[in-house]
Amino acid sequence: MGLLHYFSADEDKRAQFIFNLIAPVYGLIDHAISDNYREITDKLNEIFPLRGKKVLDVGTGTGGWISALARYPLKEAVGVDFSGKMIRQARKKHPGIRFEKSDGKDLHDFQDGTFDIVTCSFMMHGMRQDHREKVLMEMIRVAGKAVVVHDFYGDIAWPTRLLESLERSDYKNFLRSFKQELEIFSTHVRIVSVNNGNGLYIGWK
Repeated sequence: MGLLHYFSADEDKRAQFIFNLIAPVYGLIDHAISDNYREITDKLNEIFPLRGKKVLDVGTGTGGWISALARYPLKEAVGVDFSGKMIRQARKKHPGIRFEKSDGKDLHDFQDGTFDIVTCSFMMHGMRQDHREKVLMEMIRVAGKAVVVHDFYGDIAWPTRLLESLERSDYKNFLRSFKQELEIFSTHVRIVSVNNGNGLYIGWK
C-alpha cells in the first residue's frame, strides 16, 4: 500500500496503511507496555476470572494485550488483525498464541459463541461510529459471555491527542458516545477506570 492510501476516503484502506507502516514501531514498544497491560488485566481478572477461558482479541496488533491475558492461563488465546505486518510481528513475539489475519467487521471464521470473552485494546476509538457498531455486532456474536474493550476513558494527554489527530481517529466521538453504543448490544455495561486516561468497557451478553 502506498502513501496515497493515507489520504484515501476509504477508512479501511487508510487504517491498513497506517498500521502496516507503524508495525515495526509497535513491535519495539510491545515490551515497554507489557507491565502496564499486566496491571490492567489483573484488574479485569478480579471482575471476570480469566483462568481456563477462551479469549479472542480483535485488532491484536503485535499481540501485547492477548499475551497479557494469556498469563492466567487461558484455555484458548487467539488474536486477529487486518494488518498482515502486525500479524507477522505478533507471531514472532508470541509464538505460543494463535494469530490470524482477519477484519473485525467480519469474523466469519468463528461461529456464534465460540469464545467466552471477545476483547480489543485501543482499536475502537480509531474508527467511525458506524464501523464501531459493525465490529461490536461481530464481537458480541462470537462472544459467549462478554466483550471487553480497553480504550480511552477520561482525560487524555495532549501528545496523545496530537497523535490521534494525525491518525485521523474518531477518539472525541468515541469518548462521548461509546458507553451508549455498547449498551445497545449488551444486557449490562460496566466501565472500570484503570490508569493514564484508560478504561475497561465491559459489556455482558
